[in-house]
Amino acid sequence: MAFRDVNARRHIGLQQLSALASTGRTFLGPMKSHKFIVDEITNQSTLICSAVRLLESLDLTSAVGQLLNETIQAQNKEFKTGMSTLLFLVGAWSSAVVECLQQNVPVPAIVSVMSEGLNSCSERVQCLQIPIHHVKKELCSGRARPKAFKSKTGQAGRDALTNPWDLLCFQKDISATEEVIQINSYCHQGDDCNFNKLLVSPLAGFGSVASVVRAAGDKSSSVLAGGVGAASSCITRKLTHSRHFSTLGKGRSASQQGNSQGHLSGPSADVCGCCGLGHLAVALSHGNQTSVKLLQSIAAYQQERAECSGNSQINIAEIVTCCVLGLPESCSCVSPGFVTLVSPEQASVIKHFADKPLRVLLMDGDLTEGYRHLGFNRPPNVRTILEHPSPQGWAGDVWLSRMSDILMSFEVNLVLVKGNVCKNFMERCMASRILVIGCVAREVLCAFGAATGARAVTYLSQLNASSVGNGARAELWKSSDGRAVDLGELLPARISAGGIALLTAVLTTALPSKARLLEDQFWTLLYRLHHALKDGKVFPGGGAVELLCLSHIQALAEQPGRPGNDRVVRELPSPWLAEYKSIVLQALASGWRRYLSVLLWNTARASSELEAAASVDHHLQKAAACGSPSAYILEEFRRGGVLRSGSEPFPEQVTDLRVCDNVAAKTEAWRRALDLVLLVLQTDAEIITGPRRNQILNSTVSSEFMFL
Repeated sequence: MAFRDVNARRHIGLQQLSALASTGRTFLGPMKSHKFIVDEITNQSTLICSAVRLLESLDLTSAVGQLLNETIQAQNKEFKTGMSTLLFLVGAWSSAVVECLQQNVPVPAIVSVMSEGLNSCSERVQCLQIPIHHVKKELCSGRARPKAFKSKTGQAGRDALTNPWDLLCFQKDISATEEVIQINSYCHQGDDCNFNKLLVSPLAGFGSVASVVRAAGDKSSSVLAGGVGAASSCITRKLTHSRHFSTLGKGRSASQQGNSQGHLSGPSADVCGCCGLGHLAVALSHGNQTSVKLLQSIAAYQQERAECSGNSQINIAEIVTCCVLGLPESCSCVSPGFVTLVSPEQASVIKHFADKPLRVLLMDGDLTEGYRHLGFNRPPNVRTILEHPSPQGWAGDVWLSRMSDILMSFEVNLVLVKGNVCKNFMERCMASRILVIGCVAREVLCAFGAATGARAVTYLSQLNASSVGNGARAELWKSSDGRAVDLGELLPARISAGGIALLTAVLTTALPSKARLLEDQFWTLLYRLHHALKDGKVFPGGGAVELLCLSHIQALAEQPGRPGNDRVVRELPSPWLAEYKSIVLQALASGWRRYLSVLLWNTARASSELEAAASVDHHLQKAAACGSPSAYILEEFRRGGVLRSGSEPFPEQVTDLRVCDNVAAKTEAWRRALDLVLLVLQTDAEIITGPRRNQILNSTVSSEFMFL
């Protein structure tokens, strides 16, 4: 057993954290740099663009690496977004804490002041939260909006409102023909800064963003241009040059949008379905146009099925994905029902079915001779082990014959199995014109059960007449232009039923290494929209929230006294607070500063990280001069982006789409990042057990260990 003091040589644990986190700095921002991960054993490569996939591919044998991976996985499991922010802040704050240690700042002071500083930031940025119903009205209606609010008090340089977005309520009484108040630039070109110019509607003009460059070859894609409309609910103006929507025939419902190949051609003219989800998806997409197009189709379809009931939630349980290789990405679409890949032999069975209604059986388990379920309340993290497998892995002829007879006696044409299927049994079923598909998600089984009346069984011996459903249909999936897809080894097939509440996002690509990337991007956007609706609010994106955090922490560092009311901080000796508070808060602020600088650099708004840092300082000075940093940030966000450089063309015009971020996912990523850094900081030793003694003795770091 070996022992190592991790505080030796500038805290080894924090150095490891910083080094691991630096590998993902190019993932920050919407213009991410991709990475190739090459398997040395198989020589196969995968294209990745997320912190989760990166850490899955790294050799994380160290304790710090495993802690980092667990933190990233926890964020991914709960939110599916925010992992790149978490990874970057872990590295930035690890380096900042090491600098504090070099200045002999006590560990308790670092932990207490940093924790309280982050809590103070989380409270401060609440004024930037945008209620979803305001966002959807801004994005959907495009009606006239008051763009300035005159304070009766006239107090200069103060955030008089907890949430400026609440002032939008008085918009309802303003008609479309009324004159609107013109917005004055808040603290611009030497104007006096006062609360009379406080921005009320930072998203003003969001609905009137001009059409941006269309995707190549996409004749039906452009941004919805909002105008001045009635002050009622959603406008229903038909759009002929929408970036993400194609206009359909009048009176066509979402259920009729599927063409003869079973596709959703896209949302109707009223894309928001009285909810504005299509526009909100654009704001949360961070430039991922392919996923936006799919998600807008899904939102329109689900809202149409809900018959405008007012339920604006996206039902994730009704959505699955299928990656089809060999087609261009422009062929990606949304198909009602379940699209999956089948073998050529299974495809021949599907062709035999034609348009024939099928009797369907659902199986909640494996379809093998030796399968035994573990009970209906199955414990987690337990794998099923086959009992008494035969040497060649073939099922017995007696079992095969008996199971086949059961299916034919109930005239079953289609079997959907949650688990694995015996290869020999599947071949016998195909010979009998019975289609068996394995590894089907539970959500798919539930959808088919509700649509066909089928009830899932665990074993074929449990099958009875009431367990079999009716009305399912199967066909080979075709691309949007009607072409049949023949990819050789696997072919896409679509299985559906009347009224089924299931949609498949078919993701097509000609590059096999890009399939997982497209799938990850789709689910990330889907969960962003889901959490935005769940939170009921979003943050302005593009670095707006982090800029306010940086401004707030710097203001705290310059103030005498304590950063907050934390009991631990209050109990620290006065000399500590006087001597170390400013150092620790500046270290915390350096993480935000590096975040904003790299964000600017990655988005090509600065030629170097040094120039990006200078731009961040420039915005900080302007925000401080206004006296109300949050109002300055909201105004900059309304004008097209917070961290815009003065050299950009048409700086006074809205030249890009507003970007929004999730509230809970972002703040939780901050908290998890700092918790991990402080946890590693408070460890004082690394004890290694196992047969690694000779390996450590022969390494270059053997002098750091004490062998016990």
